[in-house]
Amino acid sequence: MGVFEAMGAEGEHEQVVFCEDKRAGLRAIIAIHDTTLGPALGGTRMWPYKTEEDALRDVLRLSRGMTYKASAAGLNLGGGKAVILGDPRTDKSEALFRVFGRFVESLNGRYITAEDVGTSVHDMEYIFMETKYVTGVAPAHGGSGDPSPVTALGVFVGMKAGLRAAFGTDSFQGKRVALQGLGNVGRNLLGDLVKAGAKVIVTDVDEERCERARREHGVDVVGVDAIYDVPCDVFSPNALGAVINDNTIPRLKCKVVCGGANNQLAEERHAVALRERGILYCPDYVVNAGGLINVYVEMEGYVRERALRMAEGIGANLERVIKIASEQGITTAAAADRFAEERIQKIGDVKKGFFGGI
Repeated sequence: MGVFEAMGAEGEHEQVVFCEDKRAGLRAIIAIHDTTLGPALGGTRMWPYKTEEDALRDVLRLSRGMTYKASAAGLNLGGGKAVILGDPRTDKSEALFRVFGRFVESLNGRYITAEDVGTSVHDMEYIFMETKYVTGVAPAHGGSGDPSPVTALGVFVGMKAGLRAAFGTDSFQGKRVALQGLGNVGRNLLGDLVKAGAKVIVTDVDEERCERARREHGVDVVGVDAIYDVPCDVFSPNALGAVINDNTIPRLKCKVVCGGANNQLAEERHAVALRERGILYCPDYVVNAGGLINVYVEMEGYVRERALRMAEGIGANLERVIKIASEQGITTAAAADRFAEERIQKIGDVKKGFFGGI
C-alpha cells in the first residue's frame, strides 16, 4: 500500500511528515489527521517497529484516534501523533530528541507533541530545547509533568458511568474489577478503585509490579493470559491495544469493559460481538481522554484543579454516548464516533463564516 493510499485508508489525513537525521540516528513519522477544531496534539511514541510500513500504519491509526478523542472530550484540538522508529531501551539520546524537536518546530504549531509509550518527561525536555510546541514537560519548566493520574481519574469516572448503565448504581462496593496492566495509568487507577471499595484482580507482564500491588493493596494476582477468565463485573484493559478480539471475547465474564488502553478493539466488528454478549463497551478514546485534557490545560497555563475538574466530565460524555447507542440501536463504539464527528462538523461549519479582519 502506497503512502497516499494508506492516508486515505486510515481516515483522510491532512499531512504526513517523514523525518530522518542519520547522524542522530533519527527516523520518525509525524501524522496530522484533522485540524478543524485546532492544532493537532498527540504524543510521540518510540517503538522498535519491525517494518516502516508497520510504523506508518500505527501513526496513521493513532493520529485519527486523537482527533476523535479531542472532539469527544470537547477540546479545541485536532488529532496528531508521532512515532520514532527505535528501541527506547537502547536508542535514546539527547541529539535524537533535539533533532526531532526541530522537525516539530518546522511545522509551526500545526502539531504539538507530548510523551507516549516509550518516551518520558525527560525526553520531552530535550524536545523542549528546540521547540515550544511540546507539552508534558516537568513542572520546573512550567509544565504539568506526568499526566497519568488525570488519565486514571477519567477512566475511573467513566467506569462509574458504565456501572450506572449496567447495574443502576455507580457504587464499587461489592464489585469485582479485573485490571490488566499496572503501568502509570493502571497503577493510579488501582489506587482509585481500592479506595472506592472495589475487589480488584490484577495482572501485568512485570512480576515486580504485581508483587508491589499485592503488597500495597492486598489485591489478587493472576497470570497474564488468565485475566480474561476472571469472573468480574468490569474488565479493564490498561496495557496494549487489540486485546478485545475473537479469542478473548468468548472468555470474558463481565458486564462492562472500561479501561485506559488505546485501540482496545482488534476490529470494529468486535464492538458488535460484545453487544451480542450483553457486555457494555465504554469506548476507549472517550474514557482515556484525561491525559489529553491535562496537557490541553497546560497549553493555557496549567492549573491542576481545572484539569481534574475537566476530567470529571468524562463520565457525562460517556453517558451521552451510551444514550446515543440506545436511541439509535448502534454499538457504543459507533455512537462515540458519531458523537465526535458531529462536533467536528458543527464547529467546522462555525469556522466557515468570515467576519472581517483584512
